[in-house]
Amino acid sequence: MLEIEDKLISDDIIEEYFCCDISKCKGECCVEGDAGAPLEEEEIDQIEENIDSIKKYMTPEGIKSIGKEGVFVVDTDGDYTTPLVNGQECAYSFQEDSITLCAIERAYRNGDIPFNKPISCHLYPIRTFKMRNGYTGLNYHIWDICKEARINGAEKQIKVYQCVKEPIIRAFGKEFYSCLEQADHLYTTEESEKTE
Repeated sequence: MLEIEDKLISDDIIEEYFCCDISKCKGECCVEGDAGAPLEEEEIDQIEENIDSIKKYMTPEGIKSIGKEGVFVVDTDGDYTTPLVNGQECAYSFQEDSITLCAIERAYRNGDIPFNKPISCHLYPIRTFKMRNGYTGLNYHIWDICKEARINGAEKQIKVYQCVKEPIIRAFGKEFYSCLEQADHLYTTEESEKTE
């Protein structure tokens, strides 16, 4: 376990390999699971303010879902999440060339809105959680549908934290990411010395 600032980080984040290969998984993370993507309160405000721009990329079913439930729902744990369509895919998802994509991210990439998809989605496979001591925990989540991402990461020698560099910097800043790089360097050096 690493401690950086007020964060506790699972060693797997700098030890394990991961690199999304959406051509293989087809964006199943937007479909699988029993709840929508976790949302921060400020993200709910951003979505509400920009929903007309996001709707341009949503499916009719997704639009119907948010019309009925709102732009967010409260799950069984009391957390804010994105609504689902018929208990399955995220209401903000759509398909293109048989790949499930995010309407919020598409609106952002096209310059229609000033924010990207929810940070919980952007950071995946890193999951964050608040701890009682005020710290934030960062864990590496292993999901069957991401098997190809683990294979791809190992082949390309891309670590979990390297795969999600942009969202890590978005969430925690450049200095935090630099600290992860330093920790990785120390870990790699120590592992190399063990094998000599």
